[in-house]
Amino acid sequence: MEGNYPVFFGKHPVGKVQVIRQGLYVRFICHCRLSGDVVCRLVVRCGDNQENLGVVVPVGNGFALDKKIPAKRMGEGTIEFLLVPKQDRLNGKFIPIRPEEPFAYIARLKESFLVRQGDQVGILLPD
Repeated sequence: MEGNYPVFFGKHPVGKVQVIRQGLYVRFICHCRLSGDVVCRLVVRCGDNQENLGVVVPVGNGFALDKKIPAKRMGEGTIEFLLVPKQDRLNGKFIPIRPEEPFAYIARLKESFLVRQGDQVGILLPD
């Protein structure tokens, strides 16, 4: 898993991500070149698992991100890094969170994203 990987924006390579194992965590250090017209987030795919690592921010004459996540959240398989526009919606099922009702998806929170649809807050479970 450790090493340097290309990061793609669409089909075009725009930078590199260095992956470092640090104990129970995996650290991702991304450096890339973008136009800056669109706010982008870095996504890592590993096997069937997909993890949003966060928004790349301007640093010097490019963009960067330095993020650590627990190693257990990474799946098995080939690692792929993608930059996607922040505005893009992830595919999945929206589950509303209602304080007055029991929440049946607690076991799946680690793989979901907190989202807002109109006035409703909920989670988005990836397909």
